[in-house]
Amino acid sequence: MSHPMHDVLGRWKAAFDGHRPGAMAELFTEDALFQGFGPAVVAGQDAVRAYYEAVPDDRRAEVTVLHTYTVGERVAGGFADVTFSDPTGWEAKVHMSLVLRRDDNGWRILQYHVSRVAAGG
Repeated sequence: MSHPMHDVLGRWKAAFDGHRPGAMAELFTEDALFQGFGPAVVAGQDAVRAYYEAVPDDRRAEVTVLHTYTVGERVAGGFADVTFSDPTGWEAKVHMSLVLRRDDNGWRILQYHVSRVAAGG
């Protein structure tokens, strides 16, 4: 059986690559904490949707899951390396960490954080 991190990130990648902000927001809990490229932490599905609506629709993500963990039956998470890119050659490498929570809707993202990988690092 696959770890929930693999499933959630597979759905996240499909929604991101398809530029579907509504589908992205549905992957998150209603009270999710989210920190993307900006310095501010935002909360909730509406903030997540707004963040992804602002992402150019030609961006894609390559995801490599590095580590997963499970705490009981309702909490899981892990770490991944993600490379965002677009057809112009723009690229941004990040470390991603997720905390997942299982509820009546399945596994969803409770906490999302990315940090850019410095050039040469």
